Amino acid sequence: MAQETNASLQIERLDGGCSGTCKGSVSAMEDEKDENLDNLNQLTTGKPPRNVKMVRHCSSSAFFTDFESEIAILGLVSPSSENSVFLPIFRSGSWSEKGPKQFMEDEHICIDNLHKHLVTSAELPSPGAFYGVFDGHGGTDAAAFTRENILNFIVEDSQFPSGTKRAIKSAFVKTDHALADTKSIDSSSGTTVLMALILGRTMLIANAGDSRAVLGKRGRAVELSKDHKPNCSSERQRIERLGGVIYDGYLNGQLSVARALGDWHIKGSKGSKSPLSSEPELKEINLTEEDEFLILGCDGLWDVMSSQCAVTIVRKELMMHNDPERCSKALVTEALQRNTCDNLTVLVICFSPDPPPKIEIPRNHRRRSISAEGLDRLKGILNN
Repeated sequence: MAQETNASLQIERLDGGCSGTCKGSVSAMEDEKDENLDNLNQLTTGKPPRNVKMVRHCSSSAFFTDFESEIAILGLVSPSSENSVFLPIFRSGSWSEKGPKQFMEDEHICIDNLHKHLVTSAELPSPGAFYGVFDGHGGTDAAAFTRENILNFIVEDSQFPSGTKRAIKSAFVKTDHALADTKSIDSSSGTTVLMALILGRTMLIANAGDSRAVLGKRGRAVELSKDHKPNCSSERQRIERLGGVIYDGYLNGQLSVARALGDWHIKGSKGSKSPLSSEPELKEINLTEEDEFLILGCDGLWDVMSSQCAVTIVRKELMMHNDPERCSKALVTEALQRNTCDNLTVLVICFSPDPPPKIEIPRNHRRRSISAEGLDRLKGILNN
């Protein structure tokens, strides 16, 4: 009974906020040796939305019928071969909407072929791609400047491409200082930065701010960035240690993010230690055939949608039409239906020319339903 209840709880969590209240019986997949339960216990899913009050149940068409058994998930047969050498093929799509805001302050960039885009003598691993979302505030000056210059700062760094991580961190500092030195840019203008640089099979995510990168891995959401909100415990400690204060979730009562480029009216002079940081957090992964797509989105999306919900929508859409731009539009449309309060910018990057494969249940597994007693216990746990 405990095993059945635990398995069902894991399956319910996989929906990541997408599904509504439990109705009917909840089923779990397990084999005779309960190997599937072990896999489910190891599963890490996307985190739920931050503003629960604003979230509705998913009404997107992506949730018609059963979505591959609600992507119930590990222990299922994948058509990929562990011994095959995976080489990603990039294709991307984006969609932006002003939303309820008076002005559109977001910027973004999509480069599917980095070698064709760059004029450099550096020998880069192939294939290469670059993507970024820049969520501006205090006007579009900082976001537009960062969009135009940050990639150049990276590739022109002496440590690129042998020391790509150091080159990226240096580029953030150079961009931030350039925003301070450029007289045509308002000192109160700032921007968050979320970028993905892919060289060969190596993908580097760099984030400063509250945009988010989420990897779709055979239907499972894997978060590759952390939202830098002032109320986050690690950010709060850093802010308070440097003399900053947080009022109602706002840094110094002014900004709803703990890291950003620009905003020199808060940072003061260059070289001074400010509670508003421009340092990015980096995440590096090696892409495999299990990695199907990447979602980059500003906080206007994640304020009303969980990471798992977004991955579920995109995967279903790709299986229907295989168009990343239409997937981006579907996420933006869903966020608007959920009454997001911010600008919306979403990028969907696919790593293969083919749509995601249908996930098949191994024949040596059989379906077991939870008993009435187990279902009652599950409902009690969920209600609590």
